[in-house]
Amino acid sequence: MSSKDAILNAIRQNNKVADVDLPSSYENFGITFENKFEKFSEMIEAVGGKALLIEKDQLDETIKSIYPDEKLIATNVEGCNLGNFDANEANDGHELKDIDLAIVKGNFAIAENGAVWIKDEDNKHRCVYFIAQNIITVVDENEILNNMHEAYLQIDFTNKGWGAFVSGPSKTADIEQSLVIGAHGPKSGYVIFIKS
Repeated sequence: MSSKDAILNAIRQNNKVADVDLPSSYENFGITFENKFEKFSEMIEAVGGKALLIEKDQLDETIKSIYPDEKLIATNVEGCNLGNFDANEANDGHELKDIDLAIVKGNFAIAENGAVWIKDEDNKHRCVYFIAQNIITVVDENEILNNMHEAYLQIDFTNKGWGAFVSGPSKTADIEQSLVIGAHGPKSGYVIFIKS
């Protein structure tokens, strides 16, 4: 018997895999956080964004303090009165190229990675999320999830249509591994959570 055959025989004789039942459920699967807003804030700041937690009646005032000079503002967020441009009236997404600030609805946020799920059926042009110079996503404070496992349970995959996870402003680090903010889309990104 060659040394190769001896080694393979030894492996076959000792390679015994125990028959173990699979877990019955995946409850409590994934990392959780004591303070989800704090973790979300930490993660989105790491990618160039910022998160705020405010009262509902402070929305306009807060946005105006962040972006006092923006002229063309598109929004369909309930309770926000700063919009002066209806993006849905445009026939072509190219007509949105001059939007200074887009204020959009987010469905829920994920603390683990600082992302927000956006699936806004009210927006005719999904390019509004990427063509505006700046973007603010508004999410209810109770809609911060711990992790992506929880996030995928929230998404209805039977309902066709567009949806995306967005985190912070546009960025790239392709060239010399140097992070560039605002390379292909919004140059700044805020997520404003509304207190319940």
